[in-house]
Amino acid sequence: MEFSNKVVLITGATGTIGQGLARRVVEEGGKVFLTDLEQSKLDAVVTELGANSRALAADCTKAAQVNAVVKNCQKEFGTNIDVLINVAGVTGKGGKIEEISEENWDFVYAVNVKGTFLFIKEVMPIMKSQGHGSIVNFSSKSGKTGSALMSAYSSAKGAIITLTQSLAFEVAKQNIRVNCVCPGITEATGVWNNVSSDYVNNMKMPHDEIVKIFTAKVPMGRLAAVEDVVNVTCFLAGDRAAYMTGQAINITGGREMH
Repeated sequence: MEFSNKVVLITGATGTIGQGLARRVVEEGGKVFLTDLEQSKLDAVVTELGANSRALAADCTKAAQVNAVVKNCQKEFGTNIDVLINVAGVTGKGGKIEEISEENWDFVYAVNVKGTFLFIKEVMPIMKSQGHGSIVNFSSKSGKTGSALMSAYSSAKGAIITLTQSLAFEVAKQNIRVNCVCPGITEATGVWNNVSSDYVNNMKMPHDEIVKIFTAKVPMGRLAAVEDVVNVTCFLAGDRAAYMTGQAINITGGREMH
């Protein structure tokens, strides 16, 4: 029961990874507070998960809405927030650098980087006050080695890694750990649906061929499953990783090894 009596706040919680994490936390004895853009989708997840889950819709790029989520989490489950998992992210519109609009670039950075920053900013004083905490941010394989035709997304996810490292140094003495995960292509996710569609358009190839190309790059011969990402994320979030901070852990089947 890794999360027994712990309160876990998860952003991007209606996506397949966010839902997988929420289920695992509840299965292992925790309480989850979920946030994403649409309340109706959040309510459906809460209905499935039961009494140890609550949710409030918010735009992670809006400070007042982020504050409301954190305050509501404390109201529902008590003052402590033991774990923050920042899943919320977008790929934006991929393409050649000269074709990327300023609006798209700003949108990708706002959701991936600013959204992560705002939730950490709100939760950090709580974790310092309670004397412990664990934060897991979501970067990407593309944050380690940038992906062609995805410069906005790759650079934003690279920023998540260095943000994670900076904060790990900053708050280690307060018994707060900050790590991040760097998944490769993960099946059944909105990110992969968007990325593969962009590659179909940009490379003028059928979707099945795009899947074959990317699978062939993975030494283990398959794309990641949602469960692969959930397993590593929950390990970092929990007490079994008590001596790990500032790490950016690859979940890539061997495609990324640094």
